[in-house]
Amino acid sequence: MRSNSKKKNIVCVVAHPDDEVLGLGGTLIKHVNCGDKVFIVILSEGEASKNTKNKKNPYRKDNAKQCSEIMGTSIYRVFDYPDQQLDTIAILEIIKELEKIFIKIKPDIAYVHFPWDLNKDHQISSQASFTALRPMSNSNYLTEIRAFETPSSTDQSPQGGEYLFKPNLYVSIFNEWNDKIKAMKSYNKELENFPHPRSLKSIEALSIKRGMESGCKKAEAFMVLRKIWK
Repeated sequence: MRSNSKKKNIVCVVAHPDDEVLGLGGTLIKHVNCGDKVFIVILSEGEASKNTKNKKNPYRKDNAKQCSEIMGTSIYRVFDYPDQQLDTIAILEIIKELEKIFIKIKPDIAYVHFPWDLNKDHQISSQASFTALRPMSNSNYLTEIRAFETPSSTDQSPQGGEYLFKPNLYVSIFNEWNDKIKAMKSYNKELENFPHPRSLKSIEALSIKRGMESGCKKAEAFMVLRKIWK
């Protein structure tokens, strides 16, 4: 628990429901446990692109609400932009919608997708968020921006050049681990069998790997894209 410090407003912008818990569920729970207000913004329902009926989940928005309740976060808005087709929407439209939200939330920290994820929706979500949070925008605040990795997307990119996720911030989630897994199970239909990156065993393996890198038992990793000390 953080003591004697200002409580923070946190916003997490994701392309699809489940990205928020896959990538940083433990960290968001940690923020809540520290007294911070955490808001989730989801750009697409994440279902339309699935090409088999047995894979489609008509309850995914309900899953998102259940997950959010377990984590103690608040879903600020779920947009209805087309799944895996964010590149068919003028990015300026997405930026303007996010600007409206950021002006109201006034986030101290924003979590966004890694800009070079293999998933195109993730890329656009990250780019739009970063642009909407530019220091010279109408919002006129200095938000720290942290990029997170998403299992089955970030790890599937080429392991080199700009595609390589290079964390410079680690958050211990050992105490938050059980709650993260409980929240992750809200999206039971999105989970796969090991060794798929979205299997529970693989998700735990990643947390242990990030923990080993940082001297923790379990951790989530981030790239700080912008931090301002004024």
